[in-house]
Order: sequence, then C-alpha cells, then structure tokens
Amino acid sequence: MSRIGRKPISIPAGVEVKLDGSTVSVKGPKGSLTRTLHPEITIKVEENEVLVERPSEHRKHRALHGTIRSLVANMIEGVTNGYQKSLELVGVGYRATKKGNKIVLNVGYSHPVEIDPQEGIELDVPSQTQVIVKGIDKEKVGAQAAKIRSVREPEPYKGKGIRYANEHVRRKEGKTGK
Repeated sequence: MSRIGRKPISIPAGVEVKLDGSTVSVKGPKGSLTRTLHPEITIKVEENEVLVERPSEHRKHRALHGTIRSLVANMIEGVTNGYQKSLELVGVGYRATKKGNKIVLNVGYSHPVEIDPQEGIELDVPSQTQVIVKGIDKEKVGAQAAKIRSVREPEPYKGKGIRYANEHVRRKEGKTGK
C-alpha cells in the first residue's frame, strides 16, 4: 500500500471539509477551495480526520492513491496557513515595483514587464530585488512564481536573472583567453 496514501489527514480546528461525490470542498480561515478528484478513489471524513482509500491494487489506483491524498492535504494546509514563494532578482539594475495589484519588472529588457496576478494570488514587493507570491492554492502559487521566473531565468555564467529564494544556480566557467 502507498505509504503516503495510508496516512490519515488531520483536520485542524476551524476547517470544514465537505464531500459531494468526488468533489471535495474545504473551508477555513483563509478562504475556501473546491476540487473534483478521480471518482474511483474513495474519500471519507471521520471525526477530525480525512481518509483516502483505493478500491484495488491495480497500478492506476496505486498511482492515484498518494496523489489524491496529497491534493486534499494541500487544500487543508492552504486554507489554514496559506502558501508563499519568494523570488529574488539578481543583476545590476534589476528591480521590481508594485503598481496597484500588478508588479512591474525591470530586468534588462528595453521595456518594463508587467505581470498581473492570477485570481486568488497576491503579489508583494518588500524590497526592489524581492517578490513574494502568496495564496491558498499551492498549484496556483507555484504556477505564478514560475511565470515570474520565466521572464528572465538565471543564466549560468554570471548568475543574473530571477530565481527562487532557496535556488542554487550552477555556474559555468567562461571562455579561456588562449
């Protein structure tokens, strides 16, 4: 059996989990999330725990078991604490500014790049070289952070670009002057 799928998910105080067939709705202090999951995997809410069970040992069911358990756990974590990703701008003259709910990036192009947040995502600029993406949906937070990073990915020679706060960029040696 799946080690991840077997673990029960504890429901913290103030969080409400509702099931409607294969649709799971989670409501908490930060907001609410709804997701339709695979109908063959059964989800049960018992007392203060959510249990995910699979109907058979078929390969497809084994693959879905842990995935669906992780999706439900991420929904509960999101409405309780929320998620955030931090990005850093590395390079001379690279900076970010907040304009309304958008952010404007100056990252070495001839024009500034404006980025609108997705629905349910908040963009914050605590300093000129830092951008924080916040939200309750882990998937949307990661997608928005990846979209911002793709504007100017870090290059391997000088390390300039937009990178995640904990990302290590492998550096290459330049040409030798022989």
